Amino acid sequence: MRVQMLGLCRFSYVGLRGYQVEHDSVAARRDYLYDPQRLARRWLWFTKVALPAWQAQTDPDFTLVVMTGPDLPDPYLSGLRDLARQIPQLKLELIPPMDYHLAACKEAVLPHIDHSADVIGHFRHDDDDAVAFDYVAATRKDFNRVKALWKTTERLSLDYARGLMLKAGPDGVSLTPRICHNMGVALTIFLRPDVPETALNYDHSKLPLWMPGVAVTKPLMFIRSIHRDSDSGDMGPGLPWDVKGQQLERQLQRRFGFTLDGLNDLARQLG
Repeated sequence: MRVQMLGLCRFSYVGLRGYQVEHDSVAARRDYLYDPQRLARRWLWFTKVALPAWQAQTDPDFTLVVMTGPDLPDPYLSGLRDLARQIPQLKLELIPPMDYHLAACKEAVLPHIDHSADVIGHFRHDDDDAVAFDYVAATRKDFNRVKALWKTTERLSLDYARGLMLKAGPDGVSLTPRICHNMGVALTIFLRPDVPETALNYDHSKLPLWMPGVAVTKPLMFIRSIHRDSDSGDMGPGLPWDVKGQQLERQLQRRFGFTLDGLNDLARQLG
């Protein structure tokens, strides 16, 4: 079965609903998202944390749709246009403000569905999180192992649950190893190509209501960032796992290309 890996990353999209931090009007939402200092911080998160691993995926056969508004201020809109020209997998979608967030996400994602694929692996990715270099390759391999389960309902979630919670402050970062199920990052939802739905159709915290799920608890697959601009600053439920010192440094470098010194420097830049 041929699987298309198709993701959505929202970059300061001005629209109502769909986030934990809500606003009463599009104007209030725009003022919040387009605050110059906030945009500068989000750009650092996106380009220094989220983007590097997508550029270095061991399996480059995927599409990542970056969704923002047509009035995103420069230099950020120009910067996204440049990145879309440089990175074949990155597709920029400029979606005007919409009252219903799910409809906006569909407008961004559905034009990129490959209807010749047998299955679409939908994923969402926040602009301040990171996945490991082999996320796409591992997802394809593991889906092939459980595709018989997908065939029973033609809906299936595949959750890479082992991650690091990165808390960033003015003095640097702290990293908490956690096994967290259905966090939203490194989580793939497999649907037929003719189904007009995306990963955003399903509340990731309630996925068992709609589909069977498979949790893969090794290897380390994601970093979730928690900071003052996070939509949710809650670490959420999970189980601890032990990694520290030089072993943690090796995992950061091998899985994501990061160093602890580099992450601390980024946190200090972010203030």
